Amino acid sequence: MKKVSWALALLWGLCGSAQANPSASGFWQHQIETRVFIESSTTNIWAVLLNFDRHPDWNPFIRQIEGKAVAGEHLRVRVQPVGASEMAFEPLVMVAKPHQELRWKGKFLIPGLFDGEHYFQLLQDGDRGVTLVHGERFSGLLVPLFRAHLNATTRPGFDAMNQALRREVLRHTDEAAPKSQ
Repeated sequence: MKKVSWALALLWGLCGSAQANPSASGFWQHQIETRVFIESSTTNIWAVLLNFDRHPDWNPFIRQIEGKAVAGEHLRVRVQPVGASEMAFEPLVMVAKPHQELRWKGKFLIPGLFDGEHYFQLLQDGDRGVTLVHGERFSGLLVPLFRAHLNATTRPGFDAMNQALRREVLRHTDEAAPKSQ
């Protein structure tokens, strides 16, 4: 009985410290962050990223998004990680700064079990274009069990989406360019 009590106390202490500093990396957290350079403007990238109705046509990872990209609103999101089952969830939009950042947070069943804070940041790179930072911070009791799975399925999904977004933005940019005769 003493072993169980000590184990519960240790687990409680670790969980409490993980909740106290959610931005820290550690046993109960995991972060995936990817980047892609896109030869376009933040305006063009933002327009494609927020045109939720068109995501099924070009996005291999986020297959569907419904709702409004407004802080405090909930979205309905369906994702298809590489080599894994499709998942649907209803995250809360935390940040929606036009042409800069979109961030939402979802949870599995209850907060603290398996939470994910997904983000897209658009960083202007002089006149050359924009670096898209696409990532997610995972936290919660189940994270240690799924860390390897996240690296194997979610990271490749982010990379595939980034490349597809780049192609879609460049396609729209080419379509909008005046045609010389």
